[in-house]
Amino acid sequence: MTGNSIPSIDFSASDGSDKAAQETLVQQLRAACQTYGFFQLTGHGIPQTLLDEVMEQSEKLFALPLDVKEKYSKDQNPYNRGYERLRAQNFEKRTAGDLKEGFYFGRDLPPEHPSVAAGKFIMGPNTYPEELPDAARFRGVVDRYVAAMLGLAERIVRMLCRALEVDDGWVPEFVRDPISILRLLHYPPQPPDASELERGIGAHTDFGAITILHQDSVGGLQVWDREASTWIDVRPTRGAFVVNLGNLMMRWTNDQYVSNLHRVINRSGQERYSVPFFFSGNPDFVVECFSRCRGAGEAPKYPPITVEQWLEGRYADTYGGRETGKGRGKVKAIGDPYNVKTVAGFA
Repeated sequence: MTGNSIPSIDFSASDGSDKAAQETLVQQLRAACQTYGFFQLTGHGIPQTLLDEVMEQSEKLFALPLDVKEKYSKDQNPYNRGYERLRAQNFEKRTAGDLKEGFYFGRDLPPEHPSVAAGKFIMGPNTYPEELPDAARFRGVVDRYVAAMLGLAERIVRMLCRALEVDDGWVPEFVRDPISILRLLHYPPQPPDASELERGIGAHTDFGAITILHQDSVGGLQVWDREASTWIDVRPTRGAFVVNLGNLMMRWTNDQYVSNLHRVINRSGQERYSVPFFFSGNPDFVVECFSRCRGAGEAPKYPPITVEQWLEGRYADTYGGRETGKGRGKVKAIGDPYNVKTVAGFA
């Protein structure tokens, strides 16, 4: 990766007011998606005040006593919302678990919403802790942030269509009533004597379409450089999102676009907070290879599949056939654990 970093892309030209700048944006997106599957996004239009607010509220959430957080355990929630305890995930299966805790939110849908009533995957109402200093403000910030991410996700998908030279007429159906998950994450610092295998989150790729990450200034996110066969640090940039492609993008593009391996190691000695938003789209939408992404006589590498079928299959494969839930089932994580033995130089 050029300069040992992922690309930084200014998204302000996405409004189309400057055609030359928009064409430059399209070219940058295409190169980033084909080579890295990751990029930092500036000029996206999301107010810095909202980014600061959601991080502030996240810190207050994780400062609650453990017994209070455990009251909201997502393992006891029928809609996969709520608290995930420290080391509940273990992507690489080489330690006692990943050194982080989290809280799951999404689109706040009532039980009578058609998608929830139909048992659609990970659809349902949020749970908001009442013990926070200002619970109403917390809820408002989370809901506004989810709404902002839904809008930004659609804008990014439309620009990816431009980069692929694919008509975006399918996008309204894809973004209708989407599967989307917001996670507030807290990574305690690793102890000085921690094992070299300690991870904030182990190496994995993401299941869905795109992930939009807001992170603090501490750092720790690493992306696999496939050309150099090494890990590189993603240096935090205030106000920038880190965007990465999920596995669905590889199916659409016949592997032209990359869903890349990433992990977090927090050796900073500080508390780290991040806010990833996972966007997968309409559960009934059929994902199939774009004809534009196949050469003459080339067959698709993957058969057509709905978003919901794909996600349910990945969770079942990843978590040993656990009930992964039409809406009410238990889902353990958003991500695909990577077989560490397949990556040269993995450490």
